[in-house]
Amino acid sequence: MILNGEKLPGLLMTIIRFVLPLQDHTIKKLLLVFWEIVPKTTPDGKLLQEMILVCDAYRKDLQHPNEFIRGSTLRFLCKLKEAELLEPLMPAIRACLEHRHSYVRRNAVLAIYTIYRNFEHLIPDAPELIHDFLVNEKDASCKRNAFMMLIHADQDRALDYLSTCIDQVQTFGDILQLVIVELIYKVCHANPSERARFIRCIYNLLQSSSPAVKYEAAGTLVTLSSAPTAIKAAAQCYIDLIIKESDNNVKLIVLDRLIELKEHPAHERVLQDLVMDILRVLSTPDLEVRKKTLQLALDLVSSRNVEELVIVLKKEVIKTNNVTEHEDTDKYRQLLVRTLHSCSVRFPDMAANVIPVLMEFLSDNNEAAAADVLEFVREAIQRFDNLRLLIVEKMLEVFHAIKTVKIYRGALWILGEYCSTKEDIQSVMTEVRRSLGEIPIVESEIKKEAGDLKPEEEVTVGPTQKLVTEMGTYATQSALSSSRPAKKEEDRPPLRGFLLDGDFFVAASLATTLTKIALRYVALVQEKKKQNSFIAEAMLLMATILHVGKSSLPKKPITDDDVDRISLCLKVLSECSPLMNDIFNKECRQSLSHMLSAKLEEEKLSQKKESEKRNVTVQPDDPISFMQLTAKNEMNSKEDQFQLSLLAAMGTTQRKEAADPLASKLNKVTQLTGFSDPVYAEAYVHVNQYDIVLDVLVVNQTSDTLQNCTLELATLGDLKLVEKPSPLTLAPHDFANIKANVKVASTENGIIFGNIVYDVSGAASDRNCVVLSDIHIDIMDYIQPASCTDAEFRQMWAEFEWENKVTVNTNIIDLNEYLQHILKSTNMKCLTPEKALSGYCGFMAANLYARSIFGEDALANVSIEKPIHLGPDASVTGHIRIRAKSQGMALSLGDKINLSQKKTSL
Repeated sequence: MILNGEKLPGLLMTIIRFVLPLQDHTIKKLLLVFWEIVPKTTPDGKLLQEMILVCDAYRKDLQHPNEFIRGSTLRFLCKLKEAELLEPLMPAIRACLEHRHSYVRRNAVLAIYTIYRNFEHLIPDAPELIHDFLVNEKDASCKRNAFMMLIHADQDRALDYLSTCIDQVQTFGDILQLVIVELIYKVCHANPSERARFIRCIYNLLQSSSPAVKYEAAGTLVTLSSAPTAIKAAAQCYIDLIIKESDNNVKLIVLDRLIELKEHPAHERVLQDLVMDILRVLSTPDLEVRKKTLQLALDLVSSRNVEELVIVLKKEVIKTNNVTEHEDTDKYRQLLVRTLHSCSVRFPDMAANVIPVLMEFLSDNNEAAAADVLEFVREAIQRFDNLRLLIVEKMLEVFHAIKTVKIYRGALWILGEYCSTKEDIQSVMTEVRRSLGEIPIVESEIKKEAGDLKPEEEVTVGPTQKLVTEMGTYATQSALSSSRPAKKEEDRPPLRGFLLDGDFFVAASLATTLTKIALRYVALVQEKKKQNSFIAEAMLLMATILHVGKSSLPKKPITDDDVDRISLCLKVLSECSPLMNDIFNKECRQSLSHMLSAKLEEEKLSQKKESEKRNVTVQPDDPISFMQLTAKNEMNSKEDQFQLSLLAAMGTTQRKEAADPLASKLNKVTQLTGFSDPVYAEAYVHVNQYDIVLDVLVVNQTSDTLQNCTLELATLGDLKLVEKPSPLTLAPHDFANIKANVKVASTENGIIFGNIVYDVSGAASDRNCVVLSDIHIDIMDYIQPASCTDAEFRQMWAEFEWENKVTVNTNIIDLNEYLQHILKSTNMKCLTPEKALSGYCGFMAANLYARSIFGEDALANVSIEKPIHLGPDASVTGHIRIRAKSQGMALSLGDKINLSQKKTSL
C-alpha cells in the first residue's frame, strides 16, 4: 500500500512501539524491508522525529551478538539515502570491520563503500581504512569486497596493494582473482605504459584453477598484447577451456572467441599452428560444437598442417562407422566428408589419401552422407586426371554394395563417363549384368511366380492328418507345400530390385551409361565381331528393361520419358554415328567441367569478399598512432570490454543508431492512446532476442489524482507476459514509466493488447478504463539470413508441411529489383547463384532461405515474370511460395511479403 502511494501516518509509531523491540529474526528481516520503503521525511524534506528512535534501534542491532542480525543490518544501511540517519551509526559500522565473523566484515566493507560513494564527508578516510583492512584480512570474500571498493574509490591504493602481493596472486581465491583481472584491464586500458608491469600477472592467471578466471585472463591478455606468444597462450587457454568444460553453451561461447581471434589477420598465422589442438574439441558429442570446430579448422588449415588434419579427419570418419548409430552420427559423418572434400579441393595432393577411405561410404545406409561422398568423387575424378584409374577401380569394388537408388545412379554415371580402358569397360558390363541378375527379367520372374522350384525355395512338410473315408476306412494325407523365403526382396540383385519397385529413372541412367561405354568400346576394339557382340549385349539389356517396364511386374509402370530415353539410346547404338559419339562422350563431360568451374569461381569470389572484409586497408595519408605519444583521454575512446559485456548481458547493447535514423529509438515508439484521452500512453518496444521489453510512458492529463492506475496486458500468438505490472498512483498532470517483460517462444507475428484501468481519487463512480491500441511484434526481429546446400533445401522443401502461396502484386517493373526488394524486406538470403540470375529473359526463379534465432527454418521460392506483351512499363507478376515447419512462421512471412511488396516512392 505504501508503494502505491497510500499515506499511513498512524502506523509508524505503532510499529516502533510494538514491533521494533521484538527479537524474532524473521520479523527483523521484514522490518528492514519496511524501513527501506517507508517515507522518512516530512513533506518539506525534514527528517521525521520518529526516525531518531529507529536509528537508535539499528545502532543496537549493529552491536548485536548475532552475526546474521549485524550483517543484514549492514546490508540495509547500503540502501539508506539519508545522511542524518547514517551519521550516528558510523562508529558502530567501523567497529564491525573487526568482527570475528566474515559475513559481518564483508557487509561492513560494502556499507562503508556505499556510504563513501554517496556521502564522502561521513567517512573521508574510507580508502585508507579499507586498505589497512585488506592488508590484514584473510577471508577471500572480504578481500574481494575490499579490493573492489579500492578499485572504484581509490585506484592508486588498489595498485599499491596489488604491487605488494603480485607474486601471490595465484594463491588467491577465484573471486578475488576476477577482480584483479578487471583492475589490470582498466589500468592498462587507461594507461598503456603500465602493461609491462602487469602482463606477467595475467600470464600467471591463465594457469588458474577457476575456468572463469582463465577465460577473463585470456580475453584481457588479447586486448593488452598482440605479440604472437600472448595470442598463442590465450588461444591455448581457450582450447583447454573448451575441452575441459562440460557445458555445451560454454564451449560455443569460447569457440566464438577463438573465431573472433581468427578474424584478425595478424593472429591467424599464430592460430594455424594450433589447428591440431583445436581438433581435440571434436571429442565433444554435440553436433553444433563439432560443426563450428571443423569450420574453424578448415579456415586455419595451411599447406604446413593439412596432412595432419586429413589424418585426424580420416580417423574420425572411420570412428563414426564403428559407433552405435546415434541421430547425430550421420550428420557428423556428413560434416567430416564435406570438410575432407574442401581440403582436397584446396590441397589436391591430399585427394589420393582421402578418396579410398571415403568411397567405402558409398555403400552407407545414410543417403545424405553417401551423396556427399559421390559429389566429392565426381569433382575429384574430373579435376585430378592422375586419380581417375584409382577412383574407377575403387568404384568397381564398392559398386555391388550400393544400397540406395540415387547413389547407384550417380555411380553408374561416373563409371560410364570415366571408364577409358577395355578392361574397365568389360568390368562395368560384368557389374551391370551381376546387378541385373538373370535375363530376360520378365521370363525369370514369371517362372518364379509360377512356382517352379528354385534353389532359394523351400519344401516344407506339414504334420500328417488322418481322415475317415465314406467306407469308414482311414486315409492319410501329407501336407507338402512349397513356400518362398520371406526375404525374397532382399535376395534380389540391387538393380533388379530398383526396377521391380518401379524406379525406372535409374534404367534411363543405365541406358545412357551402356551407350557411352559401348561407343567407347567400339573406338578401342578393332575386331568387328567383338564390337557387335558388345553392342548387342548392351541393346539386349535395354530391351529387357523396356519389356519389364511395359509388363505388370513392377509396382509402378515405366514413364514415357524413360521409354523415350532408352529408345533413343537403342537407336544411337544401332546407328553409331560420329555426331552421337561426340555428344555422349564429350559434351556431357564439358557440361560438368563448366558447372565445376562456375562453382569454384563463385567460392573464390565469396572468399575474396570475406578477406576484403577482414583486411584492414590503410590509406597513404592516414595518421600513424604512436602508443607512447597518445594522450590519456584519447586512450579512453577505445571500447571498454567489461562495459560492453555488461551491456550485452543486460540486453542494452549500444548500437550506432544515430547514423541510421530509421533504426533510432523514436522509430520504435508506438502510440497506445489518443491525445484527448484522460490517460495518454505510448510504448517503446525493445526486442532483445527471446525477450521483449515494453517501456510504457503513462501521463495523467486530468486535474485529479488517479489511484490504482494499472496497465493490463494480454498477448496473442507465442508470447507470454512474464509478470503483471504493479498498480501506481498518478498525481494531477504527473507521468510515470511502467516496464513489462514479454517472453517469445517462436517466430511468428505476435500482438500485445490491453487497457489502462484507474480510480479517480474521491469519486464514487466505478473504475475507469482506457483501451490501448494493439502493439504488433514484427517477425523480422527474429529472422536472420542463412545458407544451406541445394540438397538440404530440397529435403526441407519436401519435409515441411506448411505452405503459403503469395501472389505478386507490386509496382516494381524490374525482376532483379523486385527480388532485391523482397530480400531486404524479409531478411532472407538468395541461394540461387548470381550467374544463374544474371541476363534477362523476362522470367526469374530463385530460392530463398532464412533461419530464426529459435532454430526454425524458412524457405521461399520466387517465381516471377515480366509480361512483355503488356509493354516495358508492365509490373512484375508471379508467385512466391513459402514453406516452414510451423504454420505461424509460414503465415507471418507471407503477411510480411504482402505488406512490403509495393515499393514506396520516397
